[in-house]
Amino acid sequence: MLLVKQHIERDGSGYVTLRPQEDEDMWHAYNLIQEGDELRGSAVRRVTTESSTGSTSSHRVHLKLTIIVSKVLYSALAQSEQPSSSSSAAASGSTTPTETLTTAPTTGAASSTAGTATLHVSGKVSSENLHVKKGAFHTLDLEVGRDFTIIKQEGEWDSIARERIREVTEPGRGAEVGAIVCGEGLANICVITNHTTIIRQRIDVPTPRKRKGGTTALGADKAHSRFNQQVYAAVLRHFDFEQLKVLIIASPGFTKDAVYQYIMEEAVRTGNKQILQAKSKFLLLHSPSHHVHSLAQILSSPEISSQLKDTKFAQEGIMLDKFFKMLEENPLRAWYGESHVMKAAERGAIGKLLISDEIFRSPSVQRRKQFVKLVEDVKAYGGEVLIFSSMHESGQQLNQLTGIAALLTFPLDIEDVLEEERQEAEEKGVEVTEELS
Repeated sequence: MLLVKQHIERDGSGYVTLRPQEDEDMWHAYNLIQEGDELRGSAVRRVTTESSTGSTSSHRVHLKLTIIVSKVLYSALAQSEQPSSSSSAAASGSTTPTETLTTAPTTGAASSTAGTATLHVSGKVSSENLHVKKGAFHTLDLEVGRDFTIIKQEGEWDSIARERIREVTEPGRGAEVGAIVCGEGLANICVITNHTTIIRQRIDVPTPRKRKGGTTALGADKAHSRFNQQVYAAVLRHFDFEQLKVLIIASPGFTKDAVYQYIMEEAVRTGNKQILQAKSKFLLLHSPSHHVHSLAQILSSPEISSQLKDTKFAQEGIMLDKFFKMLEENPLRAWYGESHVMKAAERGAIGKLLISDEIFRSPSVQRRKQFVKLVEDVKAYGGEVLIFSSMHESGQQLNQLTGIAALLTFPLDIEDVLEEERQEAEEKGVEVTEELS
């Protein structure tokens, strides 16, 4: 994301102009734009004119419109599982691109400018235009490469929003991990960034079981060869080995070994120096399944976490594992749920706060401010805060656990806490009665 212009006042009002440069940037824009904000961006309107003779003509006009946001729709939820391909495609083997697929030459990595993720932001026009009346409804389509400006009122550019702006506009940010999660004839080609897991391509090649001495054995060999060829082509198309720290190949059985062997043999045969020089970046790991949701377990394994300990998504997986382990071993130090976590924060007991970015997309301003204050309070007394991306598997798991959890620095029993609050309330009630008498 390129920061074009920024002006934020001390009271938290102001504007930021941004230029998304890749699909992940659209996800950040989705998290920054809130209901009630003003958004200025490019639009195309069809304008109809009538001549003096009564004839009409229409033409498209490019405009700059400002709307008051009432609805935001993110169009490329990359992690959603797609239905299997049709029977005709399955018969010959298919490669199914997802909503976030970006096309690029097969000799290089996926282009960072050919984005397909978009935001559809609807609302009333707040400033009159020559071709659009004030108060008219309009939808702005935000796309990669097109500038837009977010305008927020007093207090709306809070610490969470400003931190996200700083993080996403930091130079050198990008995809650091590639993953091929595969099984027998099946593969998900993924790019993992700090905030999103993007499925670049799905490969499905039906492979008949081998029968010794039978004709099926020949068909199985051909299917495996076709599958490996498609995976190799996807590796060339979607991965930039100069940028990647590691490329994970994971499967439940020995598929990963066969895929890796084919990639290296093909790289030697074709003289692909880029792959051969990146041989040390390949990491073969066991996966419980070929599905994308297995990435959460894969990324928390010791083999990968030691190499990627500084990346945000690896920290999320490790922290969530620690929480579940603590919940099992010492539940008095592992709390989750909004009300319980808030009570732990009031007592300064939170050592690690795990919170989903989905919470900060609440349409209620009061609710967002409540959680921003929680984050600031935890940081103020020395606690650590990790904001999980709901576009990662770890973030989705946290969302299933109410979206907020905490590891406490000392054990607390919720029953004791509630009893203390009840007694305090009774004492205050006695004091008020005495004053009135």
